[in-house]
Amino acid sequence: MDKKNKTKKILGGAIGNCVHVAGVLNFLQLAREEGYETISLGPAVPIKYFIETIKKEKPDIIAIGYRLSTNACRKILLDFKEKLSKENLLNKNFVFGGTVSTARIAQKTGMFKKIFDGTQSLNEIISFLKNTTYKKEKKQYSNNLVERIRNKYPYPLIRHHIGLSTVKKTIQAVKEIAKAGVLDVVSIAPDQTAQESFFRPSAQKNKTKGAGGVPIRTENDLIEIYQATRRGNYPLVRCYSGTNDVFKWAEMLIKTIKNAWTAIPLFWYNQMDRRGPRSLFQTIQEAQSLIKWHANKGIPVEINDSHQWSLRYAPDAMAVADAYLAAYNAKKLGVKYYISQYMLNTPPQVSLIGDLAKMLAKIEMIETLHDKSFQSFREVRPGLLSFPPDLDAAKGQLAFSTMIGMALEPHIFHVVAYCEGQYAAGAKEIIESAKISNYIIKKYKQEFPIKTLLSDPAIEKKKEQLKKDAQAILTTIKKIGGGYEDPLTEPAVLIKAVKIGILDAPNLINSQVANGKILTIPVKGNYVSINPCTRQPISEKKRMKNIKL
Repeated sequence: MDKKNKTKKILGGAIGNCVHVAGVLNFLQLAREEGYETISLGPAVPIKYFIETIKKEKPDIIAIGYRLSTNACRKILLDFKEKLSKENLLNKNFVFGGTVSTARIAQKTGMFKKIFDGTQSLNEIISFLKNTTYKKEKKQYSNNLVERIRNKYPYPLIRHHIGLSTVKKTIQAVKEIAKAGVLDVVSIAPDQTAQESFFRPSAQKNKTKGAGGVPIRTENDLIEIYQATRRGNYPLVRCYSGTNDVFKWAEMLIKTIKNAWTAIPLFWYNQMDRRGPRSLFQTIQEAQSLIKWHANKGIPVEINDSHQWSLRYAPDAMAVADAYLAAYNAKKLGVKYYISQYMLNTPPQVSLIGDLAKMLAKIEMIETLHDKSFQSFREVRPGLLSFPPDLDAAKGQLAFSTMIGMALEPHIFHVVAYCEGQYAAGAKEIIESAKISNYIIKKYKQEFPIKTLLSDPAIEKKKEQLKKDAQAILTTIKKIGGGYEDPLTEPAVLIKAVKIGILDAPNLINSQVANGKILTIPVKGNYVSINPCTRQPISEKKRMKNIKL
C-alpha cells in the first residue's frame, strides 16, 4: 500500500494500575469516526505489555490514560519513559488523557505531544485527529459557513445568539466566548430599535434602548463586535435581519461582520406580528427580493418562518407546510445553500414522539427539493417556550433537547442558554450552556442508541399524517392561485392564504392582517385544528374544505 494513503493507526489503553478506560475508549471512538484504525488494550495495561504491543503494531499514535492519584501517576509515567528510552521508542507520537491533576504530571514528563484533561472542546479533539500536528494558535478556521460545516460534520456547528444591554458589554462577552472556543457561530441580536430604525436616527429618539438585544447604532459597533471574535476558534458571525431598510441593513452586515448567512422571514416582522410597520405585501415582496439578492452573492439563506407559526400555536401540519413553502421559495429564488431551522418543543405541550414526527415530516418534504443546485442544512434548536424558570431544571431541559435534536443529525445546533426563561444570557451562561450541549453531542456520537426512536411506528404514523395534512394545505394554496404560473411564490396568493385563514394561528386573533379565527388543541402529542362549532379535532383536508376560497 502507498504510504501516503496508508490508514493511520492509534493504540490506546489505561496504563499501570488504572482501570478507568472510558476516556481512552471515547478517544478511540472519535478516531474511528475520523478514519483511523484503532487498537484498544483496555484497562490496567502493564508497562511491559504496552511496550511490546507498540513494537509489534507500530502505531502512529499511542494514547495513554491515567486517572488515579498524582503520586502513582508520576512513578508510572517516569518508569514508562525510562523503559521507552531504552527501546528507542520515545520518538513516537504519544498523547495523554486523564484528570486535570494527572495531566499536569504528564506535562512535566515532556514525552507527550498532546495532553487532554477533560477541559478541551470537542472541536479541539477532532482537529487533533484530523491533523496530528495540531497547534491551537496556528489552527486555520474557515470564515465560510459551508466549508466549516463540511470540516466538522457529522458533528454540528454550535451557534448561540448574544445581545447585551450595551455594545461595550457585548464586545467583552464576545471576546470571552471566542477565547473559550465553545461556539462556531456567534449570532448578534440587535435591539428592536436597531432592527427597525438604524438608518432613521430621528425615529430612535422615543424608543427604548437595548430592548431585546444590543443597541447597535453605528457601523463601528458591528465592526468592533466582529473584531472581538478574532481570537480563540475564530467563530463565524451573523446577525438578525432588519425590519426596515432591509437592503441597506444586509449590505452593512456583509461589510462589517462578513455575515455568515442571512435569516429572512417570509411572512413575519411586520404588521402581522407588530415587529415593524411594513405591510404583509411589502414584507413578502421585499423578502423575496432580498433572498434573491443574497443568492446572487452566494450567501446561504435561512427563512425562519415555520416555527413562528408554532410559537403562535398553529397546527403542526401548518408548520410542516410552511417549512416546505419557505424552502420552495428559496430554491426558486436561486438559493444554493439553504439553512432550515427546526425548533423543538414548540408549542411546549408537544410530545417527544409528536415533536420528532413533525421535524421528520419537515425534513422529508424539504429534502425532496434537493438537487445539484439546491441543498439544505439542518439547524436544530431547543424551543424558546420550553425552558422552566428554575435554572437547574432548565439545564436538564437543554441537555434533553440536545440529545433529542441529535437524532435529526443536524449540521448546526443552535444552543439556547438555560437561563433564557429568566434573563438574557451573558458570556458565563453561554459558555456553560455550550459546554452542556457539546458534552451531550459527544456522548450521542459515541453510538448512543437514541436513533432507534426514529423507527418507532408511532412516529412514522404521525409523520405520514402530518405530511398528508401539509399537502392538503399546499394544494389549497395552489388552488387559490390557479391563475398564476407558480402560485407558491406569488405574493398575492400567499397574502390571500393568510387573509382567508389557510395559514393562520390562534394567537393572531384580532389581527388586522391575518384571519385569526383558527382554533387548535394538543391531541396525542401534536397540535391539531378543531371545528369552532363542535370543538372536535378535524383534519387539515376537512378544514380546507370549510374555508371560503
